Amino acid sequence: MLSVEEARARILGGLAPTPAEAVALPEGWGRVLARPVIARLTQPPADVSAMDGYAVRAADAVLDARLAVVGSAPAGHPYAGRVGPGQAVRIFTGAFIPQGADAILLQEDAVAADGVVEVREAVRAGRWVRRRGLDFAEGEALIAPGRRLTARDVGLAAAANHPWLMVHRRPRIGILATGDEIALPGDPIPPGGIVSSNAHAIAAMVRAGGGDPLVLPIAPDDREAIAATAAAARACDLLVTTGGASVGDHDLIQTALGQDGFALDFWKIAMRPGKPLIWGRLGTTPVLGLPGNPVSAMVCAVQFLMPALAVLSGEPAAPPPTIQAHAGSALPENDKRFDHLRATLSRDRDGRVVATPFPQQDSSMLKTLARAEALILRAPYAPALPEGAAVEAIPLDRLGL
Repeated sequence: MLSVEEARARILGGLAPTPAEAVALPEGWGRVLARPVIARLTQPPADVSAMDGYAVRAADAVLDARLAVVGSAPAGHPYAGRVGPGQAVRIFTGAFIPQGADAILLQEDAVAADGVVEVREAVRAGRWVRRRGLDFAEGEALIAPGRRLTARDVGLAAAANHPWLMVHRRPRIGILATGDEIALPGDPIPPGGIVSSNAHAIAAMVRAGGGDPLVLPIAPDDREAIAATAAAARACDLLVTTGGASVGDHDLIQTALGQDGFALDFWKIAMRPGKPLIWGRLGTTPVLGLPGNPVSAMVCAVQFLMPALAVLSGEPAAPPPTIQAHAGSALPENDKRFDHLRATLSRDRDGRVVATPFPQQDSSMLKTLARAEALILRAPYAPALPEGAAVEAIPLDRLGL
């Protein structure tokens, strides 16, 4: 059985980012940049006032000096003249500094009446002046490719005068659930059957990871039916299957896809929950086969599908983000499989993050997973730990889950 780290490395190493496409600036949020954002102008384009007040010559604006107000400079309406000795121009935040002025006298440090302003606090040259190019200069690289754009990035791109952005196309992910026993929510449930939750959960995870899910019809435990349904995902960037990943008589993913040229890389991982996991290719389409157990499928998706979505979207290959926490209860010694304990997060009196595992960790318990805020990671053969010991955990909210 492969380790989680080796399996993830093999999966991510076989993926490439989707092609670039142009999107309107407002659509850039959450997308991964494919081309750098280069400043198309200098910001600010000239020296501007950082405050409301008076544009003055610092040499004139000494304590108790009286300066003649010769004009006004609101933002967007520069003063056309020059500030000479003994003069001042009324100015507002963001307005261009008039020629001749080299400082701003704050309005609260001045008294104005009858066209004259009296200085109540001396100023120094450069005070409250934002120099040209303080933020960025034309031609400067502002945002590098491979970054998932935040609202702040979108604002920066807008300020740099970019109406369009080049981003990676959202990955198209085919999702195929298999099994005679499963039915869609709301449909009649067959005898001995269950409601299908995997396809919907995985589709939601794909959306959280920035992809576009294509949920295929449920395929029964029949080789021909599985192969025919999977064929609809040939144009996808990744096909994800759930169920049929093991080697039982009804675990048919490998054999069903094999007749169409499926090339298997590996299918067992030393992890809990989620030992049976398939990775291979159906022609040029990568295939990730998740276990049929809902909790196992979602935990495997955290470790493998979410990082795969990031790479397909154009981000660097990386494991899921983790945090350091303290165990909220004692943890037993672990066995040979990398474990993922569903846990809640809280803070103790000292403000430290505490991860407390649920008492029951059965991999069939979706309610527990839904209420979990993190997965405590336990390496193979990890020793028993007392309450309060340091642990590493994957915070699910960091993944949008």
